[in-house]
Parts: sequence; C-alpha cells; structure tokens
Amino acid sequence: MDLDRIDRQLLQALQQDARLTVAELAERVALSPSPCWRRVKRLEEAGLIQGYQARLSAERLGYGVTAFVSVMVGSHSQESARAFEARVTEIPEVIACHNISGRYDFLLEVVAPDLNAFGDFARNTLQTLPGVKELYSSFSLKALKTERRLPIP
Repeated sequence: MDLDRIDRQLLQALQQDARLTVAELAERVALSPSPCWRRVKRLEEAGLIQGYQARLSAERLGYGVTAFVSVMVGSHSQESARAFEARVTEIPEVIACHNISGRYDFLLEVVAPDLNAFGDFARNTLQTLPGVKELYSSFSLKALKTERRLPIP
C-alpha cells in the first residue's frame, strides 16, 4: 500500500495517542472529519492498523522483574515447534515471544513479581514446555525505551 503524507501523519498521530477523537485527528492532519475517518478505516482494512490498546505499568501491576529468556528446543520438527508455540502463547506472563535465528530457537519476554517468583515460574512452567532443552535468562536492570512505535516510512 502506498502511503501519502496524510496517511503517514495519521499513523504517527495514532501511535502517539490512539484515544484521539476523529475530530482531533482530523484537525492534526488538516482534513475534515469524514475523509479522516475514511482514511483511518482504509488503513485498518489494509492491516496497517492492527488494533488499539492501552499501555499498562508492569511495576504498578506488581511485576518488578522483566526477564528475557532464550529457549533452545531439542527437536526442530514442525510438530514439536507447533506444540511449543501453542503452549507458550497461552501463558500470560510471557508478554512477547519471537522465533529467532542463532544458537537459541525462541526469545521470550517474561514478567514476574520478583526473582523468587521468576525462578519458580522458570522451573515449573517454562522448563516444562514441550520440547524445551535449555533455558538462558537475562534480566532487565533498567528499561530505557519501552514504547513500541514503528518508524513510518
């Protein structure tokens, strides 16, 4: 999909504040509300806008630990990978999961209340996932950038 200047401005504005009303959004991009609404709908239908959500405070929700867990699986069969992927996507503490290249097969972002809770979670949940051979955990000491805003081409 070719994006013009207004499309890019709409995407940028919505990434900054998805709660803008159509009237506020239209004012920011110098359109009237109806054409603005049609453009946003077109961007949604094209799959560029996949949804709207609130950013929550992990700390205020009681999650004091963020861990990045590298997972090596023992088998690379499609069946094994599907079983792991199906199970890991059901675990709420796993807030992101990527299938990666390199020594490890998956990289998980995990939240936990504290280090003891993370240790229990790693032993009782992550280690028991289908096909897991090895886990390697790193812990965030300080989050410098947490917003997931994409650069608009």
